[in-house]
Amino acid sequence: MDVSFLSTVFDAAGPYATVCVDVTHNTENADTELDLRVRAVSEQLTEQGAPDPVVDAVRSRLLQANEGGRLATLRGRALVVAADGTVVLDEALADVPRDAVSRWSPEPELLPVLGQLAGRVPHVVVVVDGAGADISVTGGTGRQAATRQAEFGGSAHHVRVASAEDQWEHDAGRVADDLHAAVTRDGSRFVLLAGDVRARQLLADKMSKEVSDVLVSIEEGGRGAGADHSVIDARVAELIAENEAAESARVVEQVQAASAHGLAVTGTALVVEALRKAQVETLVLADQPDEEQLFVGGSPLEIGLSVEEATALGVADPRRVPATLALLHAAVGSDAAVVVVPRAAMPGDIPVAAVLRYTDASTPS
Repeated sequence: MDVSFLSTVFDAAGPYATVCVDVTHNTENADTELDLRVRAVSEQLTEQGAPDPVVDAVRSRLLQANEGGRLATLRGRALVVAADGTVVLDEALADVPRDAVSRWSPEPELLPVLGQLAGRVPHVVVVVDGAGADISVTGGTGRQAATRQAEFGGSAHHVRVASAEDQWEHDAGRVADDLHAAVTRDGSRFVLLAGDVRARQLLADKMSKEVSDVLVSIEEGGRGAGADHSVIDARVAELIAENEAAESARVVEQVQAASAHGLAVTGTALVVEALRKAQVETLVLADQPDEEQLFVGGSPLEIGLSVEEATALGVADPRRVPATLALLHAAVGSDAAVVVVPRAAMPGDIPVAAVLRYTDASTPS
């Protein structure tokens, strides 16, 4: 996962309100139910000492779901609000939160947020019929990068049937080229193709090998006004979850394999040393961390296991923070990717590991 979006959190001044909350909005009384949940979150933050501007910011953002639109389709939502009431993180969760969070604290509670974010798996969804295709491209940030409609075949009133079919073939070829460009550019993990069976087959026949290798086709779904996209959305969610599980397993295997060649380290001490040197390509965090503390300075790579170690790095007044937060900040500061995996999947039940970009003379063998 690219965690560069966390930079706004680390740039803001705390304390912070961190919220992971159920914003499901699919019942007859959804507005009232959401209002009650948001009221409970607001009261919890107030009881913990959060100032009014912070509580107001949380309340107003969460209640946006009652206004309809895309936000009303979310199942869960995560917010981090800085001390001055600025919303520095606002992200969709993959589902109703497994671990609800309503906390006002000196540091943001980022691990539960990362473990529950909506999937950041690059993918493409195509819904096709005889008249054209709707294409949605989602990048590695989990945000929709592009959407467009492609109409096929020209106007049936002004061209002969054979010419219309030729035009359809031409337009479908252009869509296939666009899909190839998206898959090869973004490393899309899957292309979901839905809609009319004949149109799906004709488009699939024009796809490159790179697209065909990641193609998943379903019979349900349509393009017309009022078409039910719930089946498509559900299949996308399933495919994202499958890819995320496979990615977690792959990263753990990579840690174990790379360790044999000196390209991975495990344990907090070795990971901290590698982060300070910007050696880390992928930081691997267990979803159930130990209650470790680290000492940090103003720069994300000023990170030590002790006050003395941080001071030796030139930090004048080291600050003590949870280890997970310090490691995440260092990952952001060194452009490292982050993967959160179940603690039970970590080799040797360790809380943290890292796959390295390179080794040097001081890297443990």
